Amino acid sequence: MYTTITDVFFDLDHTLWDFDKNSEMAFDRIFKSKFPEVKIQEFIVKYAPINQECWKLYQHDKITHLELRYNRLKFSFDALNFRISDEDINQISEDYIEFLTDNNHLFDGAIEVLEYLKPKYKLHIITNGFANVQDKKINNALLSGYFDTITNSELAGVKKPNSIIFDYALNAAKASKANSIMIGDCLDADVNGALNAGLDAIFFNDKKIQAPENIKQVNHLLELKKYL
Repeated sequence: MYTTITDVFFDLDHTLWDFDKNSEMAFDRIFKSKFPEVKIQEFIVKYAPINQECWKLYQHDKITHLELRYNRLKFSFDALNFRISDEDINQISEDYIEFLTDNNHLFDGAIEVLEYLKPKYKLHIITNGFANVQDKKINNALLSGYFDTITNSELAGVKKPNSIIFDYALNAAKASKANSIMIGDCLDADVNGALNAGLDAIFFNDKKIQAPENIKQVNHLLELKKYL
């Protein structure tokens, strides 16, 4: 149990906001309307790891925002051997961004743990997601009231794991590194990014993947009560 922490920083997607579930629902809506021959579960099996790899490239500035949005769909349809035009891919990309925030499922325990933490700490978000989309997620999921500051990569000018975004968030929160902790689902962007920037970190490991023994981790959000 920490005694010196005053500020808790959360990642949003895959940590509080259930990106996988909400994303699948958005694609299901699109495919049922325009591409009924695409089976949603077959698509998601291909899309999930491809999207993750595209985000890794985007986080390290190896592809652009537009390339991310196009590539993750193009590569997924190619993996399915499904012929589709660039025009249709671009339209799906637009529809997906529009529909994504219509669904706002959170991880089990998200609201309960925020209610638990809010009286004890100042809470913040650091996200690599696109500003307008992330703002909609936070507002539509009724999360905004829990957080004192929200830092996204567009505001900071860099993405996690770059230490500059953590410095930007700390400055916005008027928080010190010694009294702050980061919680997120990505070992590279959230955990190692925070640790390299001088903050402590907790890995939200809901998929129970192999992680270094020296990394503090929880498999369920309510397990954060053991630390905070």
